[in-house]
Amino acid sequence: MNLMMPGNTTRQWHDMNLTAPRDRPPLDRAIILRILSYFRPYSGYALLTLGAIGLNSLLGLIPPLLVRDVFDRSLPAGDVRLLAMLVGGMILASLGSGLAFVGQNYLSTLVGQRVMFDLRNQMYARLLSMSLRFFTDTKTGEIMSRVTNDVNGVQQVVTVTMVMTATNALTVASTLFMMFTINWRLALVSVAVLPLFILPTRRVGKLRQRIAGEAQAKLAELNNLMHETLSIGGALLVKAFTRQRDEQARFVARNRELMRLQIRQSLVGRWFFMWLSLFGTVGPALIYGYGAWLAIRGDLTPGSIVSFVALLGRLYSPASMLLNVQVELFTSLALFRRIFEYLDLPVEIRDRPGASELPELRGRIAFEDVFFTYRPDAAPALAGVSFAIEPGQLAALVGPSGAGKTTITYLLPRLYDVTAGRITIDGHDIRDVTLESLARQIGMVTQETFLFHGTVRENLLYAKPDATGEELAAACRAAHIDDVIAALPEGYDTVVGERGYRLSGGEKQRLAIARVILKNPRILILDEATSALDSESERLVQEALERLMVGRTSLVIAHRLSTILKADVILVLDGGRVVERGTHAELLARGGLYARLYAQQFGAAAPAERPAASEDESGGSTAAPSPSVA
Repeated sequence: MNLMMPGNTTRQWHDMNLTAPRDRPPLDRAIILRILSYFRPYSGYALLTLGAIGLNSLLGLIPPLLVRDVFDRSLPAGDVRLLAMLVGGMILASLGSGLAFVGQNYLSTLVGQRVMFDLRNQMYARLLSMSLRFFTDTKTGEIMSRVTNDVNGVQQVVTVTMVMTATNALTVASTLFMMFTINWRLALVSVAVLPLFILPTRRVGKLRQRIAGEAQAKLAELNNLMHETLSIGGALLVKAFTRQRDEQARFVARNRELMRLQIRQSLVGRWFFMWLSLFGTVGPALIYGYGAWLAIRGDLTPGSIVSFVALLGRLYSPASMLLNVQVELFTSLALFRRIFEYLDLPVEIRDRPGASELPELRGRIAFEDVFFTYRPDAAPALAGVSFAIEPGQLAALVGPSGAGKTTITYLLPRLYDVTAGRITIDGHDIRDVTLESLARQIGMVTQETFLFHGTVRENLLYAKPDATGEELAAACRAAHIDDVIAALPEGYDTVVGERGYRLSGGEKQRLAIARVILKNPRILILDEATSALDSESERLVQEALERLMVGRTSLVIAHRLSTILKADVILVLDGGRVVERGTHAELLARGGLYARLYAQQFGAAAPAERPAASEDESGGSTAAPSPSVA
C-alpha cells in the first residue's frame, strides 16, 4: 500500500527550479520546436513580417547609393535636374522604408499578442485544473507573476529576439554585399574594425542580462509582499497588530534592493559605451583616410567614399546586436521554460479515461478503509477510515483539532484524492465519475466564506447562471438574507466589495447559504462557523442551515450543540481514525472520547443531565458550541 502517492506530486512542484532557469542547459531542440509550434498558426503573418523586413533592408540601401551619384554625377556635371531626382529618390526610399517598418512592427506585435493570448488561456486553464494541494503550496504572487509577467515577456521575444535578429541579419548581409560591390578594399577595412564593437558588446550584454535576472527576482519578491499586505486580509492583519511601520520598512528595504539593481543594470558598460562612441568615429576616419588615398590614386571616386561612410551606420550596430543574439536567445528560452513549467504541471485530480456522468442520486456516502496523507514525510491524516451515511441523514464530525475532520470534507468532492481505499456515492466510486457531475451534486458552506468583488446578484448567479429573479428571491428568503439585501443601496446590484467586506460575517455566510440553495445539491458539506458571530446572526445562520439540510445528505463539522443533538450519527475522530460513532446519548453513555470532550467543554457534571438543559430547539443563543471546534 503506497501511502505516499499524493505527496509525490507535491515533491515535483517543490523540486522544480522555478527561479533560476538561466542555470539550465540553454539549448534544447525539443523546447525550440515547442516554441515554434505556438507561432505556426500565425505563419502567414510571420512571412509577411519577413517580407516587410526584407523590403525595409533593401530600401535602406538606396540613399547611400544615391548620395554617391550626387557627388560623382550631379555635382561634377552641374545637373540640377538630376540632383532633384536623386534627392527625391532619397526621400521616397526613406518614406518607403518607414512604411515597411510600420508594417513590420504591426505584424510582429499582432503575432506576439496572439501567442500571448493563447499562452494565457492555456496557463489559466491548467491552473484551474490543479488540485487544492497546489494552491496551498504555492504563493499567489508567484502564480500571478507567471501568468502576467512571464507571458507578457513573449512580446519582447517576438519583437526583439525574432524580429530584430532577422532585421539585423538582413541588414548586415545586404550592407556587406553592397560594400564589397563598391570597393572590396574599403569593405575589408570596415570589417576589420568590427571586433572593436562586437567582443565588448557581448561581454557587457551578458553582464546586463545577469543583473536583469536578479532584478526580475527582486521584483517578484516585491510583488508578493504587496499582494500579501495590500489584500483585504493582509491589510486587516497589519492594522490589527499595528505593523504599518514594520511593513513599510520591509517594503522600503526590498524596493531599495530593486532600485540598486536597476541602476546598476542601466549603468553597466557606461565606460564601454563611451569608448564605443569613440570607435564610432574611428571607422569613418579610417574610411575617409584610406578612401581619400585611393581616390588620389584614381582607384575610387569621392561619392563612393561618402556612400561607404553612410553604409557604416548600417553595419556596426546591427552586427554587434546580431552577434549578441545568443544572450537574447538564452533569455527567451529561459522565459519559455518558466511558462512551460506551469503548463506541464502534473494534474493530480482529473477524470479517468471513460469516466461516467454521476446519475441522479439518493445520497448514500461510504468511506471504505480510506487512507490519506498530505505529504510524503508526514503521518497519514486519515488511516483506515470507514463509515457510511444513509440518504437524507445528518452526520456530525467531531474530535480534537487535527483529527481529520476537514480532510474528510476535502476528499468527498475530490479536492484531494485518497491514497488508498475508496469513497463511494450510491455505490459509485467518485474516481470513476466526471469531476463536473460530482461537483454538481455537492454543495459546500465553509468557515471562510468567499465572495467575489462584484454585485450581490453576480455572487448568487455563480451557483446558477440562468436563475430567475424569483429563484434568487426565494433562495435569499430561505437563507434569511432577503431583508439585508433589500436594505442595501442598490439591492441585488450592490457591489459587496473585496471578499464581501461590506457585509458582516453573518450576512456573508447567509449569502453563501443562499448561493448553495440555488445550486440545489443532493449532498451538503458544512463547516459551521458561528462561534465568532453575535447571537442574532448565529440564530439566523443556524436557521438557514437547518432549512438547507432538509431532505439532503449532510456531512457537518459540528461547532454547535444543537447540530450534534439533531445528528442522525456522530462520527468521533482522533488521530485520523474514527474511534466512536453513534448518537449523542449513546456516545455519552459509552464514556469514551466524546464523553471526555463533552465534559471538558461543559464541566464535570453528569453528562446525561446536560443535553436537555443546553438544547434550544429554536437555535437561539443558549445553544452551546460543541467540543469539536475545528
